[in-house]
Amino acid sequence: MLRKMRALQHLVCVFFISLMAICHVMSVVASDKKQTYIVHVQQDLMPTSFSSPDAWYQTMLGSVSDKPENKTIIYTYSTILQGFSTSLTATEAESLREKSSVLAVLPEMVYKPDTTRTPSFLGLNGRGGLLARSKEGKNIIIGLLDTGIWPESKSFNDRGLGPIPAKWKGSCEAGTNFKVSNCNKKLIGAQYFSAGYEAANGPINEQSESRSPRDDQGHGTHTASTAGGAAVRYASMFDYAPGTAQGMATRSRIAAYKVCWLGGCFSSDILAAMDTAVSDGVDILSLSLSGNAKSFYLDSIAIGGFGAVQLGILVSCSAGNTGPSPYSVRNVAPWITTVGASSIDRDFPSYAILGNHKNYVGQSLYGGKSLPSRPTLPLVYAGNASNHWTGKYCLSGSLSSAEVAGKIVLCENGLAPVLQQGLAVMAAGGVGIIVAGVEEHGYQLLAQAHFLPTVTVSSKNGEEILRYILSNPRPTATILFGSTRLGVKPSPVIASFSSRGPNPITPEILKPDVIAPGLNILAAWSGKSGPTGTAEDKRRVYFNVISGTSMSCPHVSGLAALLKGAYPNWSPAAIKSALMTTSYSAYPNGQPLLDSATGKSSSPLVHGIQSPSHCLTR
Repeated sequence: MLRKMRALQHLVCVFFISLMAICHVMSVVASDKKQTYIVHVQQDLMPTSFSSPDAWYQTMLGSVSDKPENKTIIYTYSTILQGFSTSLTATEAESLREKSSVLAVLPEMVYKPDTTRTPSFLGLNGRGGLLARSKEGKNIIIGLLDTGIWPESKSFNDRGLGPIPAKWKGSCEAGTNFKVSNCNKKLIGAQYFSAGYEAANGPINEQSESRSPRDDQGHGTHTASTAGGAAVRYASMFDYAPGTAQGMATRSRIAAYKVCWLGGCFSSDILAAMDTAVSDGVDILSLSLSGNAKSFYLDSIAIGGFGAVQLGILVSCSAGNTGPSPYSVRNVAPWITTVGASSIDRDFPSYAILGNHKNYVGQSLYGGKSLPSRPTLPLVYAGNASNHWTGKYCLSGSLSSAEVAGKIVLCENGLAPVLQQGLAVMAAGGVGIIVAGVEEHGYQLLAQAHFLPTVTVSSKNGEEILRYILSNPRPTATILFGSTRLGVKPSPVIASFSSRGPNPITPEILKPDVIAPGLNILAAWSGKSGPTGTAEDKRRVYFNVISGTSMSCPHVSGLAALLKGAYPNWSPAAIKSALMTTSYSAYPNGQPLLDSATGKSSSPLVHGIQSPSHCLTR
């Protein structure tokens, strides 16, 4: 027995020694792996022997590397901060941190974009208000960091604009599918920043996206036209939201800085774009991007925003789309204007009508062939049209064509986006889809450009529809679509997806600061991308209706441009203060604003101070 115990002890020792050896090897491998770091330096400590910061940075890199000749600086930063970005091992990064002239060495972070009637809804059309006083934001330059821009959009025509402001020092950068001549007196600058992205992912695949300011995704075009797009008459999307589409500050100038690619938006590129934009002469910086909340000294947008605000540039950022969870708000630095999302007084109703004459209302932007006006089409529950447990969720390939073809299908929300569920039903031969349980993800107010007739309903309504199906030997239904509906009340309501407080970094500072229209917003779109942004979508539109705090952020950026135009000597803090202190948090009848996530009253942790209004008409 004693001999067996000793043998067991020996095996245990061998196991732990082997495990320690493996961990050591993994640690060495990890320490040798390179990634991009952003190095902040204290510029006044640069030795006088160096003729330029670049020479100092190269020497600094050489001092921590065995192969200094292989060290390449990706970007240098000189306006909103001093420093550079480069590829380092963890060991080299730690060696740099020990230098007295180095303030911080931060690993690359990846951010992502957060996805016509609003001027009237916000009170911008009144006589004698801010719109007139600011001359519609005349000559104020809005810099937008996003997925680029589609310059051919009518929202960027320069009719009626005077010469480009003399203070402008920026440029129009040519590249794949983009010419210098694509810029004009409205779109006065367009540049792209990909060095950080390519350092991590290799060269951009120019078959998939343009290595230029060209917007292949649509997001950047939408945000730019929302902030400062020219007025375009007869705009609509599949005949929804018809009218004149215009940005908040129609006579402002736009500078587009492409920092987002198919693989994300990298912090080294974002900082380079912010640094360049401030040097170029922008008045407002608009970033509809967010990442995980971090301490301010670790957050590149917070760091860059601080430098920009110090130089008199207001920085407006989206709050994020991870609501309704508490502590989900992003871009929470106190010097940043953080914007949540709300609805406006417009929706796009769709109706599921059953054979028992019951009617269920949802939201949809379907623009294809209509179904019969009477409820004569067969209706089937997806769970009964599949041999797989995922069938009820209408996942790709889970439905039986024999059970679905020619029918409307009731699907349960979950495991796949509603758009993908629609594609699965269409692939199986279905002619329409009702998706139940959407309130769990805040989709009950969200309109999307569906591929086939679609209605989204609550879990309660879904249960009623299922009971009808199970109790009727031949259940029938149809799906109809109404025209654009205006004057919807109550409005605004806070969008369920809008990220909310408490502030996860500094709970004593209220975030978001304000909310603005971000639900079902019509604005310009890229000619390269379908309205859903999916690979399967071959449709093309000039204007698109999408939702997100990405849409609310440029509303506030444009409003800030109007204030800057009316009061050119105001600081970023004064502009932010005016937006916040003249906002409202109740409806005209005195009732508090509603949160669509709960159906109950909202709170300052959800809506901040609230929706800007009164400063626009005073």
